[in-house]
Amino acid sequence: MVIGGGLAGTVAAWALRGYAERIVVVERDRYPAELAFRAGVPQGRHAHLVLEAGHRALEELMPGIKQELTDAGATKVAVSGDLRWLSSAGWMADYPAQMAFLSCTRPVLDRTVLDRVRTEPSIEFLEGTDVVGLLGSARTVTGVKVRERGPERGEVREIPAELVVDAAGRSTPIAGWLAELGCPPVPEERVDAGVAYASRLFHRPAGADLGCKAIYLQTKAPDAPHLGVLLPVEGDRWIVSVAGMRGAEPEPGEAGFDRQLALLRDPSIREALLDAEPASEVRGFVPGPGVRRHYERRSPEGLVAVGDASCTFNPVYGQGITVSLLNAQVLRRAALRHGGIGHATARDARRAVAAVSKNPWVMSCTEDVRFAATTGGPSGAMLKVQHAFLDKVLAAATHDTAVAAAFHEVMSLVAPPTLLFRPTMLGAILRG
Repeated sequence: MVIGGGLAGTVAAWALRGYAERIVVVERDRYPAELAFRAGVPQGRHAHLVLEAGHRALEELMPGIKQELTDAGATKVAVSGDLRWLSSAGWMADYPAQMAFLSCTRPVLDRTVLDRVRTEPSIEFLEGTDVVGLLGSARTVTGVKVRERGPERGEVREIPAELVVDAAGRSTPIAGWLAELGCPPVPEERVDAGVAYASRLFHRPAGADLGCKAIYLQTKAPDAPHLGVLLPVEGDRWIVSVAGMRGAEPEPGEAGFDRQLALLRDPSIREALLDAEPASEVRGFVPGPGVRRHYERRSPEGLVAVGDASCTFNPVYGQGITVSLLNAQVLRRAALRHGGIGHATARDARRAVAAVSKNPWVMSCTEDVRFAATTGGPSGAMLKVQHAFLDKVLAAATHDTAVAAAFHEVMSLVAPPTLLFRPTMLGAILRG
C-alpha cells in the first residue's frame, strides 16, 4: 500500500514493481484528465526543479524518462552558463558545466511520471479515497483503513498489506494513526525559517534574450532575506517565484508580488519581466517548518516513509523532489537486496532513506539558522565554523571555476560536502 499518489508515491510504487504481487496507490484526489495543477499539490504552482542527482535516480528507475520530459516541453538548463546564480558572495563563475536540470511546471513532471507508472499492470490506483487509519499493532503495521471521499462517504474498509509506504507529504496524518496503534512518537527535528512564496507564470516575450535561460537570486543573511528565481517552462513561458524568510514574506496579490520583486538584491528578474505578459494569477504558499522524522530510530515493522512524509526542507534550496526520487531509488535497492517487500526490506529502506536525507537536511538547516527569526536548528561554536567555511567557498566560487563546479556538485547532491575538503580544493578555497 502506498499512501499518497503524488510524485513521491507514484515513483515509490514504480520502484517496488516486480517485488510485490499487487501495489495499491491510495490518492485522495482524482487526477485531472487534462494537464493541470492539482488541488492536492498546493506547492505545485511554484517553481520546481529536479537536481542532477534526482535526474540520475529517475533515469535509473525509468529509463528514457528524461527524453519524455523533453518531448513534453521541459527545457535543459546547465547549472553554469544557462543558469545565472547570485550567491550571498556574488555571481557564480561561469564554466562549461556538464550537470544540468530539466525545467518544467509541476504538472508536466507529475503527469509524465504518472503515465509511465500507469503502464505497470501490478500497480492500481484508488482515486478519490482517503486513508483513515492503519491496521496492526504497536509492533507491526499490517495494512490500512480506507474510505471513499465525496458527499456520500462510503464505508470504511480494510486492506491488508505486507508493506505500507507513507508518501502523504508534509501534512501526513500518520503520527495520529501510529498513536492509535500504541506506537511511541517517532523522533523528529524541526527547523522553521518562516519562508513564504508567491509565484506567477509569464509569457516569454518574442526575441527575449537574457544572456541565460534561468536566474537565481539568493538570500544574504542577515540583511537580505528575499530571494527570487526565474525558470523556463513549457509553452514559451517563464515561472517566477519570489520568497522571503520570516518577517520578509511577500504580501498577497499582484501588488505584493511586484513589491517583493523590487526588494531583490539584483534587478535582473524584474527587468526581464518588463515586456512579459502575465500568464496566470499570483499564487501564494506557506510551506511550514522543515521536519526530519527519524523512522530509522523508531518505527513499527512493515512501514516506510518517503518524500515529504519522511523529511521536508525549506523549498528555497530546491532539494525536496530530488530527495523523494533518491528515496525511491534506495527503496528499490532494498527490495532487490532482500528479494521482496518484507520486514527486512522495510528496515533496510528506513536506514537508507535517512542516509540520503542527511546531507541535504544539514545543508538546509545550516543556512536557515543564519536568519535570526528562524526557530530550531543547529547552534554552537561548530556552526560558526561551518558558516565561515561556506562563506569562503562562495567567495572562491565567484572567480575560481573549479570551486564553483565542486560547489554545484555538492548542491546538486551528486557529491557529499566532503568534496570541498579535498586538499587541492581546500587550498583554492582558503587562498580565495
